[in-house]
Amino acid sequence: MVDSRSLHEQLNHKVEELWQEELEFLKTMIRFPSLSGKEHRLQLFLADYLTTKLKLQVDRFTPAIQQIEKHPGYSPPKWTYEYSDIVIGTHKGINPSEGKTLIFQGHADVVSAEPATEWDSSPWEPFEKDGRLYGRGSADMKGGIAAMIFAYRAVIECGYMPKNDFMIQVVPDEERTGNGALAALEAGYTADAALIPEPFGLQASVGQVGALWFEISLRTIKKDEYKQTQTNVIEKLHTITSSLMAFERYLNQTRSHLAFSDQDNPIDLNIGKVTAGDFASNEPVHATIEGRVALLPGEQISERKQELLDWIKQETKNDIWFKENPPTIDFYGFHAEGTLSDDTSPLFQELDAAHERVTKTKPTRRTLPSTTDARHFQLYYDIDTICYGPVGGQFHEVNEWVDLNSIKDVTKVYATFLANWCGVEKK
Repeated sequence: MVDSRSLHEQLNHKVEELWQEELEFLKTMIRFPSLSGKEHRLQLFLADYLTTKLKLQVDRFTPAIQQIEKHPGYSPPKWTYEYSDIVIGTHKGINPSEGKTLIFQGHADVVSAEPATEWDSSPWEPFEKDGRLYGRGSADMKGGIAAMIFAYRAVIECGYMPKNDFMIQVVPDEERTGNGALAALEAGYTADAALIPEPFGLQASVGQVGALWFEISLRTIKKDEYKQTQTNVIEKLHTITSSLMAFERYLNQTRSHLAFSDQDNPIDLNIGKVTAGDFASNEPVHATIEGRVALLPGEQISERKQELLDWIKQETKNDIWFKENPPTIDFYGFHAEGTLSDDTSPLFQELDAAHERVTKTKPTRRTLPSTTDARHFQLYYDIDTICYGPVGGQFHEVNEWVDLNSIKDVTKVYATFLANWCGVEKK
């Protein structure tokens, strides 16, 4: 029988011993510009590392749309997955009758670093300052990936092996659909529980909103009867943007959820992209607005879609131009439902114990104003899942950063949790 106190001390010491190597590993990952749809090179690097350094059984494949497109968790993309690998490293338990199975899961993709010229340094060349590491993906979520990989490495380099099955999953396209995580689960890579190191400040997630992406298109080809010109569709964008902001206010005034009562406007509607025209001297005849609207747990994707369609129709019904040129609304990308967790479950209890043992602080909870891959595990596969990761900031913005000491703490927490959850014994 392994003494838990002695094991904990061994793991902490090993994480400290490996820290500089873990830091360099993280910097190497950041140097891969693994934008959504371009994860391939990073995933090749990780697949090789899991194979050669950790001796895991590695499977690498791309999401097969035909295998997931009928799934309720599927989000329809406008892109292919030719360069979006899924990487899964598996350890088969040496005594699976003991312990429980576990997945550490992270996403390889990052969002655009633009405007790159506004960064204090290149977003793809990490730099340290005042205990922070800056770079695109440093927090979201390559810092967490480093932590989960080196947590397992600490366990095996202390001379232990998990008694039950353990997996490291690194998936693509979390930032746009979550289809990478869904494809991995549909391929049969499941477990009793999962931890996802999203950078939420060493706080365990107990709920998250859903997200729905939309694209509203305006188009006119009919010339004005008297001016013999087309209406400039840019002039009509204001009507749509104002309507969307009013829709957001309406949703937050008429919907609520106790779990999100600490947030002023949990149903966030964001206009993220506007395009129109292609020449300064021409009046544009086509414009698009792309955005995202949140859903509280329990709200349905189909209902939110219909609400948005009805709202835009109502808001534009008295405008003659819109009567002749009704906007079209398309839904692609995120079709994500919100989720809640039971924070009294064995998973939370075990993570709380590991957190308290490593940090010497009481565990805390938080709800997330965003969606994560955790929803797939929870809603469709009945896998208890927690997002718990390092401290960071400026996610999806200029000068993204992660706190280095917090990565070290997360690595220690994950190592202790892994040993206790799966059970370990000497090689």
